[in-house]
Amino acid sequence: MDKLAFLFPGQGSQYVGMGMDLATKYKVAADVFAEADRALDFSLREVMWDGPAEHLAQTAITQPAILAVSVAITRVLAANGSSPRAAMGLSLGEYSALVAADSLSFSTAIRLVHQRGRLMQEAVPLGQGAVAVIMGLATPLVEEVCAGTAGVVLVANYNCPGQVAVAGEVQSVEAVMQKCSALGAKRVVKLPVSAPFHTPLLGGAGEALRPHLEKSELKPPQIPVVNNVTAEYFTGDDLVSLLVRQVSSPVRFEDCVRRLLADGFMHFVEIGPGATLGSFVRRIEKSATVYTADTAENIEKFLEVPR
Repeated sequence: MDKLAFLFPGQGSQYVGMGMDLATKYKVAADVFAEADRALDFSLREVMWDGPAEHLAQTAITQPAILAVSVAITRVLAANGSSPRAAMGLSLGEYSALVAADSLSFSTAIRLVHQRGRLMQEAVPLGQGAVAVIMGLATPLVEEVCAGTAGVVLVANYNCPGQVAVAGEVQSVEAVMQKCSALGAKRVVKLPVSAPFHTPLLGGAGEALRPHLEKSELKPPQIPVVNNVTAEYFTGDDLVSLLVRQVSSPVRFEDCVRRLLADGFMHFVEIGPGATLGSFVRRIEKSATVYTADTAENIEKFLEVPR
């Protein structure tokens, strides 16, 4: 399939039991989960498959778990002759994309995102940060509301037309939610996360991650990978700086998709738990073809698509 791009999800798509069917059906997937356990100082498989959900939802656990599932699926597809021509991820998913592009080894990546999750969670004390999704308002209007609200709050995720996420200090986020509801937002939802991801409040976490990135063996991506910060392709020399900035910068997912569309990529497959990114792509470009590869069943369906 020409011009096929892989999309990798971020935190929030996890669920207890994810990846178990992959490990049962595909040895290459089981090998990925075993490699994850060897790279970490605990059994990731045990948490992923047995829970409890509250433990899996801890940022330092969620991030390596989603990465492991995404890489397992990528390797299953590669073993069956399906590889991407380009890749991108949302937040954490950027690491999965870089593994798919042979820029980063899986064992290095899983240790990095474990540290990343820990640093992001520790950056802001529990109960002081919040994230909310605003649906049905024009993005410039949401930006204006944030700018006119006291405290720290701004758009943290530019997902697709009519949907953004705002993040910041709890009281500021709640004020923006109330204002957006009054302005006619179709839906305003506070997310069950405990840190204001992709805001300046996490700048310290990004800098703390820098030495871990600098001692990792990062190589130029072997396929184009769009980065979240600028919505342009990584060059190789900018990997550390952009991954540091990504922690506290807005995720420009819509612009990233438009970068790929402008270069002729019209086929997308979401690699990892959930199907949220695919729904964003459909709202960005209705004529794009979107597939989901999150379970063994859906992987088989995708592999049956004529190439």
